[in-house]
Amino acid sequence: MRVRDILKERDLAISFEFFPPKSHQEEEALFENLERLKKWNPAFVSITYGAGGSTHDKSLEIAYTMKEQGLNVVAHLTCVGATKEDLARTLDWLAERGIENILALRGDPPQGEKTFRPVPGGFRYAYQLVEFIKRGWDFCVGVAGYPEGHIENPDKEADLRYLKLKVDKGADFVVTQLFFDNRFFFDFLKRAKAIGIKVPIIPGIMPITNLKQVMRFTQLCGATIPRALLEWLEEGSTPEEVRRRGIEHAHLQCKELVERGIKALHFYTLNRSRATEEILTRLLGEPEV
Repeated sequence: MRVRDILKERDLAISFEFFPPKSHQEEEALFENLERLKKWNPAFVSITYGAGGSTHDKSLEIAYTMKEQGLNVVAHLTCVGATKEDLARTLDWLAERGIENILALRGDPPQGEKTFRPVPGGFRYAYQLVEFIKRGWDFCVGVAGYPEGHIENPDKEADLRYLKLKVDKGADFVVTQLFFDNRFFFDFLKRAKAIGIKVPIIPGIMPITNLKQVMRFTQLCGATIPRALLEWLEEGSTPEEVRRRGIEHAHLQCKELVERGIKALHFYTLNRSRATEEILTRLLGEPEV
């Protein structure tokens, strides 16, 4: 089912993002955690590409397996290392297998490179990919939004105009980069509305369960951890205490978002389910099975 239609129907749409596993053991763990999260009746699940598009085939394989398990899938698609012909083959493959939703991304530079360089015959920008998809295929297309600005474009207003361009080219919904201060999201929402962006914007939530790991993520994506939150987490005397505090913060984030009228939440699961389950149980109670 198309994400844009689900968002119109549900009072609160929950979704989960996973990354491609590197081993058979990790793959088993991914699907075990996915099975645990199914009870929340997700609006969609998504599977990322590895750095530099390195897991293209594996990501597609997992996307199809998720689809075969009865889940609504959003397949990630990036410009990295791909010509128009490569992208067309991937889009045909997804369409033939009944996957209806794409998250269209430029993608990160390959490992060891600091700047993005398109391959000859490829695309430099995500808006070009959105336009390409919409001209030749009948997918519902999502794009990324950055409440704190893209790490390569610190000018928030310029970054927002670029998001508007992606929407103008046909994007149906936006999923945001993770953030830990809801003020960034609500400010982003206000500015997006003012510039004429009318498609749904879904906030991206990542529970902090490992402080060092999340700090690495924030350095890569440009998100910030508020000083008060960082100090509170660092006061945790054990890894379990840090995890508990991180989950509590994410729960309060979600609670405020829902109370202020947000109708969708997207969880960056890190291929684990326990933290997300705890947050959703606190927020919504146990789901009916």
